[in-house]
Amino acid sequence: MAATSVVVLDRGNNTTCTINLHGATVVSWRVNNQEQLFVSKQAVFDGKKAIRGGIPFVFPQFGSWTYGPQHGFARIVPWNLEKTPERLASGDVEAVFSIMDTDFTRSMWNFQFRLTYRLILREKELHFNIAVYNPSKDLTFSFNMLLHTYFKVPDVRRCQITGLQGCTFIDKTRDGAVYQEARDVVTINEWTDRVYQNTPQEHIITNVVSGRKMRIQKYNFPDTVIWNPWVDHAKDMSDFGDDEYPNMVCVEAGHVSSPVILLPGTAFEASQILQVM
Repeated sequence: MAATSVVVLDRGNNTTCTINLHGATVVSWRVNNQEQLFVSKQAVFDGKKAIRGGIPFVFPQFGSWTYGPQHGFARIVPWNLEKTPERLASGDVEAVFSIMDTDFTRSMWNFQFRLTYRLILREKELHFNIAVYNPSKDLTFSFNMLLHTYFKVPDVRRCQITGLQGCTFIDKTRDGAVYQEARDVVTINEWTDRVYQNTPQEHIITNVVSGRKMRIQKYNFPDTVIWNPWVDHAKDMSDFGDDEYPNMVCVEAGHVSSPVILLPGTAFEASQILQVM
C-alpha cells in the first residue's frame, strides 16, 4: 500500500474526516467545510516520518524512548483498515483501524498486543474509541498512550483553555519542575510544554477556527498535555514552518504521567470526543 493511503469519512454537508493509514493519523477534520486541525505546510508524507500535525497516535511511549523512536512506533507504522467507513442509522459515519505486534514492533517492544481505533464522525463531533488488548497468557506489559491533537487556531495568544485550575503539571520547559496551576483559564504566550495531571474530563478551548469554541471530553485519559513550540523551537523542526506556531495549539488527552499496566488477557479502553460548539 502506498505510504500515504488515506481513508475518508464523509457525513455530507461538507463534514469530513481524513485518516492517513501511516500512523492512522487523522490529517483533516472539516465541519461545514471548515478545517479544525492544523497540519504544517512542511509536514512530510514519506511513510517513514511521523506526520507533523493532525492527530498523531502516541503509543507505547510518550517522549524520548531508549528502545525506539520518540513517542513510540504507532504513529510511524502502517495501520490496517479493519472496517471501511460505514454510515450508521444515525447518519453518522464510522471506521475502525487496527495494529498488532510485528517483527518491527517486537524489535523495540517485545510484547504481543492488539490495538483498535474506532472513529465516528458526527455532525459537529469526532469520537475516538481506543482499545488495547494483551493477548499474552503470562506477560504483563505497561505503556503510555496519547492523542497528540493539533488544533488549528487564528492566533494562539487569544485562546483560553479551561479545566486546568488546581491541577499539578510537569513543566518540560523548566527541566520537569512540578507546579500547580492557579489560573482559571490557561493562555499561551511563550514556549509551552506541560503535562497536567489528573485533569477533569472536559476542557474548552476558546477562539479556535472562526472564533468558535472546541470542547474536548475524555475518558480514561487522566493527563492533558499543552504544547506550543513558539518561535524559539519552531526553528528546530525541519517539518514545521518558522512562522506557523501562532496558528496551532496542541491540547492532548493522554495516559502518560503514569503508565497503564495491562495484565495478560485484559484490555484497556479510552475515548475522546471533540465537539465544535
